[in-house]
Amino acid sequence: MSTSTTTRTPRTRTGAATTSGGRKRAPWLLLAPFLAVFVFTFVLPIAAAVGSSFVKVTRSGLFGEAGVTSEFAWFHNYAQALSDGSFLASIGRMFLFGIVQVPVMIVAATVLAFLLESASARWPSAFRAAFFLPYGVPGVIATILWTFLYVPGLSPIVDVASWMGVDIDFLGGGTVLWSIANIVTWSYTGYNMLIIIAQLKSIPVELYEAARVDGASPLRIARSIQLPLIAPALMLTTIFSIIGTLQLFAEPQVLQAVSPAIDSQYTPNLSAYTTAFAYNDYNVAAAQAVLIALAAFLLSFAFLRLTNRKG
Repeated sequence: MSTSTTTRTPRTRTGAATTSGGRKRAPWLLLAPFLAVFVFTFVLPIAAAVGSSFVKVTRSGLFGEAGVTSEFAWFHNYAQALSDGSFLASIGRMFLFGIVQVPVMIVAATVLAFLLESASARWPSAFRAAFFLPYGVPGVIATILWTFLYVPGLSPIVDVASWMGVDIDFLGGGTVLWSIANIVTWSYTGYNMLIIIAQLKSIPVELYEAARVDGASPLRIARSIQLPLIAPALMLTTIFSIIGTLQLFAEPQVLQAVSPAIDSQYTPNLSAYTTAFAYNDYNVAAAQAVLIALAAFLLSFAFLRLTNRKG
């Protein structure tokens, strides 16, 4: 009686190590294109701006023909930016703008979202598209369109008001800021509305059915169920709006041609743009840009801390 034996070749450790190493490298290989674009378009520009804000460039001669020298200036550019009264006034102006405009826009977006998601709403898709349409209009074009409603002699609103004996100046020193707020609200309310609607659609239907069985009215459902559950969407849209407030640029720049109340440093972004391309002081402009980013971060962080503490 003969017996046969089979020999099994043991799996080499080298092959297992190669497979394990390939699995570890695979995610990085897949992420490499995104990381390369992210580094070159986001990280490097920010690092360059921060580095430029600590450098002082001195040009010798009338037009710099005698040479240009660069030196590390510590916080000299930041001190020069903060000593500019127009730049500080622009930040205060945008702070007032955000206190009024952001809550009005978020409340309007929330009300529209509730109305379009109510059971009695007719043609909700058509109205959603209509309210979202202004967001698709570029800021420059939207400002030009609204300019025809602001400029006397072109605006039918101003003409009708003058016929009724009411003098309206949308581009005056005390009203132009709110004219800009109206354009921003018109442009971004529909965008914020869609974010809130997406959060509303994630609410389980069973909660609505249980509330109706208990006799809850639509107002009670909105207050006790919908508002608490869409809090993350409200927080997200508010933070985006706070950041966008400090980034306001296109609307005042376009209205500057028809409103003498808007100067070249009316908003922080417009002030940094003027410092860089009108005064050719790119290092101070970089310091202003860093200060704007820090202000947006601090305001967003303060809002998050306030809402989390209330929660």
